[in-house]
Amino acid sequence: MHTLEHLQALAVELIESERYLNEPKSLFEPIDYAMRQGGKRLRPLLVLIAADMFDEDVSKARYAAAAVEILHNFTLLHDDIMDNSPLRRGKPTVYKQFGNNQAILSGDAMFALAMQYGLKTESYAANAIANVLSQASIDVCRGQALDMDFEQRDNVTIEAYIEMVRLKTSVLLGCSLKMGAIIARTEQANIAALSDFGEFIGIAFQIKDDMLDCWSKVEDFGKVKGKDIADKKKTFLYLKALETADGDMRNRLLSLYNDDSAEQNEKISRVIEIYERLNIKSIAQNVVEDYTKRAMESLERVSATEESKKNLIIFANKLLIREK
Repeated sequence: MHTLEHLQALAVELIESERYLNEPKSLFEPIDYAMRQGGKRLRPLLVLIAADMFDEDVSKARYAAAAVEILHNFTLLHDDIMDNSPLRRGKPTVYKQFGNNQAILSGDAMFALAMQYGLKTESYAANAIANVLSQASIDVCRGQALDMDFEQRDNVTIEAYIEMVRLKTSVLLGCSLKMGAIIARTEQANIAALSDFGEFIGIAFQIKDDMLDCWSKVEDFGKVKGKDIADKKKTFLYLKALETADGDMRNRLLSLYNDDSAEQNEKISRVIEIYERLNIKSIAQNVVEDYTKRAMESLERVSATEESKKNLIIFANKLLIREK
């Protein structure tokens, strides 16, 4: 079994060492740019961790790990276009750098490229890997559609938000662990439990992301602060604040959130001030910890040694304290 640090370095190395440039340059340069913007490489890391848990040679998971990271970056590329996001990981987003048309076309190619990488996996696992990737792709698109729908709805519940997050964010984490476990040829019960771990930890990850959007420095977070508020996103913070606030404060929050004429920095500051008065940050942190606990309970169902589970436990604990 490898250390988490070793697997993390390997995940970064395998993504950085791949060659994404090809002809025509107009199609592949945006792909190369997207894949070299950095990032935590969490999804390929989870593929490697799952394979390593069952003493499988992690080199067999190389193509699946690359596939899920390409797929993840494809979703980010299109997500940034739809959200008009100027920054990703502290750099101009792909469409800002290359234009909408090039970004859309390159994103389409990335989706196909991810599937190609998945099919390069060991022959005994290739079909299963392709099925997992394709289902995850559909689920992520469902999640993105719900996220956009929520912008036009006034009746979004916290439960609906959690389901959107599960589809848009968590599924890819569960998919990553599932693929590593498939490559390791472990039993179906272990594959399902690891997928549950990934989905629960993904929900915790996204709620933490909601928090960082309000309470982080742009140089640490790599995104514009308060972008969710500016975009009127129905985040956990906003929905919980509506649920918690009394009549006057609730009306003030609704008015602020939907005021398109307000100066953006002032609007963001005033919304965050309401969150702080309602103790929303602390409430959200408790929910992050609750979903992390559920993830740990799923991990307990995995038939493997406690030592082999250590990397996922460390992974989850790091999630709780991250600031970017």
